Amino acid sequence: MNRPSVNHATAQLHATPAPFTHIALAHGGGGQLTDALLRDIVMPRLGNPALSQLLDSGIIPGGKLALTIDSYVVQPLFFPGGDIGRLAVSGTVNDLAVCGAHPRALALSMILAEGLDRKVLERVLDSVAATAGEAGVRIITGDTKVVGSGQADGIYLTSAGVGELMGHPLPHPDHIEPGDVLMINGPIGEHGLAVMLAREMPEVESALRSDVSPLNGLIEHLRCAVPEVVFMRDPTRGGLAGVAADLAARTGLRINLEETHIPIRPEAKHAADMLGLDPLDIANEGKVFVAVRPAQAQAALHAMRQHPQGRESQIIGYVTSEKDGVCTLHTSIGGWRVLQKPYGEQLPRIC
Repeated sequence: MNRPSVNHATAQLHATPAPFTHIALAHGGGGQLTDALLRDIVMPRLGNPALSQLLDSGIIPGGKLALTIDSYVVQPLFFPGGDIGRLAVSGTVNDLAVCGAHPRALALSMILAEGLDRKVLERVLDSVAATAGEAGVRIITGDTKVVGSGQADGIYLTSAGVGELMGHPLPHPDHIEPGDVLMINGPIGEHGLAVMLAREMPEVESALRSDVSPLNGLIEHLRCAVPEVVFMRDPTRGGLAGVAADLAARTGLRINLEETHIPIRPEAKHAADMLGLDPLDIANEGKVFVAVRPAQAQAALHAMRQHPQGRESQIIGYVTSEKDGVCTLHTSIGGWRVLQKPYGEQLPRIC
């Protein structure tokens, strides 16, 4: 199979964004500008061996516990398939699980705007409780602040979680090798598109629903069947393209994805076309991107498909021995396309 020439693309991929003097909305998008923010501002001041790993969760010294934290500012608060409460619990649980941790407990911080309808708060907290129950964790501590009317868009949530590291070796990008097989547990792009349509086009009727859900059950089921899962990540901001491109850059190996094998529902493809967006760049909140050794690929795929959250799992690509740190997509018409992390934020406020 002919491979594309990527010398020019490699230069573009590894180009450094221009220095910035002020924070832009796009710095929070999980793309190249977020990388620049971390590299230029955060890491020189806070960097340490644990933080410098830049994993979804930090490994607490001692190697038995993982810790993660995330904030949620999504608008609207309620969208087809989910809400800010379900998002906060699921995102934290998933960030622990993809690093090989069993979630044990969560903390929840609320910033509430003066004048918020009590019924809205009750509905959000009911969702938090239901999703925590689904994931098998409890909220054991928290904090509440109230700000002036019109601030915080009603509610901002921050959730933190601690998990017990289970099994060895733990999934890690440094374990990636040529030949590793890549898979995902179902159709992509649905969360970002569902939120976008609910916010920008509320009059449009769509079958799209966010995929937001806690994935620790699926991940633990997979790791029971295939203990040596090489790598996992939930493709949230930056989407599948962002995760795959980031993994290629970090490992220095080429990653090839097969477009015809990447699952996407017709309604998601239609909505992305209507909005002028690439589904590969759109955030997911109920998907896990997995790498396993070739000999374990079929066992891993079978295990994922046995779980309700993995019935539509597919093998979508592989790692090659070419050492250029580029991610390529073999398109449905037989061509090749270089995938990059989005520069900024295509869909603001989707988490």
